[in-house]
Amino acid sequence: MNKVIAIVGPTAVGKTALSIKLAQAEQGEVISGDSMQIYRHLDIGTAKVTKEEMAGVPHHLIDIADVDQRYSAAQFKDEASKLIEQITNRHHLPIIAGGTGFYLQTLTANLTLGGDHFDARSQQIRDHWNAVADQKGNQFIWNHLAKVDPKASQNIPVGNRRRIIRAIEVVERTGKLFSAQPQLDSTTDFLLVGLTTERAALYQRINDRVDQMVKNGLVEEARWLYDQGGLSLPAGKGIGYHELFPYFTGECSLTAAIEKVKKDSRHYAKRQLTWFRNKMDVHWFDLVSGSDTIQDVKSLVEAWLKK
Repeated sequence: MNKVIAIVGPTAVGKTALSIKLAQAEQGEVISGDSMQIYRHLDIGTAKVTKEEMAGVPHHLIDIADVDQRYSAAQFKDEASKLIEQITNRHHLPIIAGGTGFYLQTLTANLTLGGDHFDARSQQIRDHWNAVADQKGNQFIWNHLAKVDPKASQNIPVGNRRRIIRAIEVVERTGKLFSAQPQLDSTTDFLLVGLTTERAALYQRINDRVDQMVKNGLVEEARWLYDQGGLSLPAGKGIGYHELFPYFTGECSLTAAIEKVKKDSRHYAKRQLTWFRNKMDVHWFDLVSGSDTIQDVKSLVEAWLKK
């Protein structure tokens, strides 16, 4: 059975740094589990790892798509699964780092995702329900999902339009419930390492990081995305980008837009923590406060590798 470490937790808590340290210690290679770091040219707002930060550690699933390309959880599962095999065959340790909970769950739970594929019919269904949601709101389409697939609706938040529409699409395209798709046991042994810290400290780190992003050129990067058609692009939905679009159209001040980035980032961090605590069996560490150390994490990893 292949062994894989996954480093999870909220944004701005130090997942990237830990993944590199563990990779250096255990001859590992890092697979990004972040749904935004796949996009080329979006470096600042996604907190993408730099060449210098990589410190020679191989990284995968970064800069693999253009901003106008759609990238699904099913694609992530397929590509990450292949990489896990390849990395394991090189006698290296696969380490997944990133905050997109559903991406990781596709691997740990070996989700089939309804036989995900993309065709004209899929596009038609998604366009229709996106238009309905634009007009009537996410609650309306969630209510529809609750009628056609109550079990699926219980596991999808009202705010997650993309997954709501995905579940509706499976029902309409296949005639089968999204919640009834067969799920297979995973053939991989995952060790889930979670990073967290006290809420006030985490929120301050998030605010500070957004300020640093702005200094590093976040507004210019978001403007570039906006000029590519960001309002209608998959990449344009990302936190750190869509909040700045109203500034470009004169609907709000730059200060207000940046505050919105911070607020959305804090809310996202809270959702990430809730997801990982409720959905997965995670070993939690607080490296920020110093109540835990990297050596504590390494000890857990080494004991697990010997099993």
